[in-house]
Amino acid sequence: MSEVVKLERHDNIAVVTVNSPPVNALSAAVRGGIFECIKSAIADTQVQGIVLTCDGRTFIAGADITEFGKPPKPPGLAEVLSLMEDSPKPIVAAIHGNALGGGLEVALACHYRVATKDAKLGLPEVKLGLLPGAGGTQRLPRAVGPELAVKMIVGGDPISAPEALKHGLIEEIVEGPASGGVAFARKLVAEKRPLRRLRDDNSKLAAAKADRSIFTNAVAAMTKKARGLEAPFAAADAVGAAIDLPFDEGLKKEREGFLKLVSSDQSKAQRYAFFAEREAAKIAGVPEGTKPRNVARVAILGAGTMGGGIAMSFANAGIPVTLIETAEEQLKRGMGIMQKNYEATAARGGIPADAPAKRMALINGVVGIENIGDADLVIEAVFETMAVKKEVFGKLDQYAKPGAVLASNTSYLNIDEIAKATKRPQDVLGMHFFSPANVMKLCEIVRADKTAPDALVTAVSIARKIAKVPAVVGVCDGFVGNRMLAQRGKQAEKLLFEGALPQQVDAVVTKFGMPMGPFAMGDLAGLDIGWRSRKDRGIKSEIADALCEAGRFGQKTGKGYYKYEAGSRSALPDPEVEKLIDETLARLGRKKRAVSDDEILERMMYPMINEGAKILEEGIAARPSDIDVVWLYGYGWPIYRGGPMFWADTVGLKHIADRLAFYAKETNDPSLEPAPLLKKLAGEGKTFASLATPSKAA
Repeated sequence: MSEVVKLERHDNIAVVTVNSPPVNALSAAVRGGIFECIKSAIADTQVQGIVLTCDGRTFIAGADITEFGKPPKPPGLAEVLSLMEDSPKPIVAAIHGNALGGGLEVALACHYRVATKDAKLGLPEVKLGLLPGAGGTQRLPRAVGPELAVKMIVGGDPISAPEALKHGLIEEIVEGPASGGVAFARKLVAEKRPLRRLRDDNSKLAAAKADRSIFTNAVAAMTKKARGLEAPFAAADAVGAAIDLPFDEGLKKEREGFLKLVSSDQSKAQRYAFFAEREAAKIAGVPEGTKPRNVARVAILGAGTMGGGIAMSFANAGIPVTLIETAEEQLKRGMGIMQKNYEATAARGGIPADAPAKRMALINGVVGIENIGDADLVIEAVFETMAVKKEVFGKLDQYAKPGAVLASNTSYLNIDEIAKATKRPQDVLGMHFFSPANVMKLCEIVRADKTAPDALVTAVSIARKIAKVPAVVGVCDGFVGNRMLAQRGKQAEKLLFEGALPQQVDAVVTKFGMPMGPFAMGDLAGLDIGWRSRKDRGIKSEIADALCEAGRFGQKTGKGYYKYEAGSRSALPDPEVEKLIDETLARLGRKKRAVSDDEILERMMYPMINEGAKILEEGIAARPSDIDVVWLYGYGWPIYRGGPMFWADTVGLKHIADRLAFYAKETNDPSLEPAPLLKKLAGEGKTFASLATPSKAA
């Protein structure tokens, strides 16, 4: 029938098996193969029941998203599903691994479903800025009821086989998919059980038809965090159509919603982000076949906020950790904070009730650097100064076992310098986690001059094991993320000297989709940190210094750029800050002017993109998409804008280069002059996406 789908007969049961590695995606060949095999099985008079199953590690794990945006190839998925649903013979989907997206939609068009106990079933299209486009929004509410359907479709997270059984999404949990499917099909035939077509079964919609708040409350809960996103709301509308409209009309509404989203800028950005994340795990300049070193145990130096968060990330993945402090008191405090964090998550239902004890049991807190001897990976998370880091790395030589990977969690410092403190620079690299480390997904992996290829591969592979998104970067001040952020910080500060207020700047940045503006972020981190660092370097920043001199250090003192009511983290504009800014400008003889929101947005974003162009030119990042991954997963860049370099392409590089040149002249700031690479691409009418050449960094 087809290369990728085969048909076999087991007495009176036909078994249709999809075999299209790695994930049996619904390519045109797979759709065509299923269509032909099902048609044959229906026509075969010997066949009384049909089982659809898959070879390899998973059931159909979704659509083939490489086909998106290309002319459709027949047969369409809807045509395949109609044939299956209308089959006069019972069809059983036998699921193992993941039945996701189009894969679950195929299973929903079957009359019955069985699954192995480790299977996961879900409709995650919303994460690509889409909604299920082959009946998922109409059949799933009929299978499990609108409440769970909203959770799965609007939230996009899969459910386990036991949960699917409990809610009637599957009929049975089986040992092996094919054998279990055949046994179940035989039972159906023997019992002459009627075919259950989900499209005809409205029984689970009745409660929500009678009381619409069942549906609206579920939607409100799932869209709470969907600020700025289109797909969750469109998906909720489609599920609502299942309650309000006959099946075929609901299907039509779903299709309209899908077609609108698939051509939207948001979905293009979200699909780009999906591929960018996968691309980031590929390391250029590493010999093919380089294997990671084995990491059975990790040691972390420093039990502060970062060290504790990193330890939790490893414990969450079941990897044992030795957490090391210099004194018993700090160790006790660090262990206590982790325990509290775990208990709070368990109380919210985020992890099972027994998880805190299990995870804490994996973290062995000890005093003294000599305890790193059995670790395969050592991560230093001590105070962020070169002198302290070098001292620690000097000692690592003495105690770390040969071949252990030695990583620094620095956010700015030169890894080449740090590596010089050891006799084994080949084992040294940076693993820059983001705060809070147990929550934030990014890990910037810094390749130093002498880092061995297998050490680099080890860091990337272990980052993925602990559910982080690794991005390999080169050595420079602030690496990728903080180096670009510094440009935004510089402009934010300058805008205050020109007449903008902190709340105006922050409002523009949050309206764009960032979780926080630069001034609210400064208050959260603590303004005294920058103040101390400026004093060390003999630098002045008149407004920020004046705030600190007035004891306004941010949230911890209840006052910074904003004021904070007792016990609240809500930033409230403060007339005192406005007065302090006015007085500072008067003292410096500066004139205020009205600054437009458009100017603020351009001066917040374009200098960062300019810095990104320099980072690419210097080979600090291998690809524009790696820069985007850093910003998406480390700094809360809105996923529906795809990352700064992707967004720059949508705005147009010529426009960005022209505006930067304009601001360089207007504000007398030569650092805003367009970078040579940006100028070149703008002049040639090209995009950052056109740069597909690998570089030395990654």
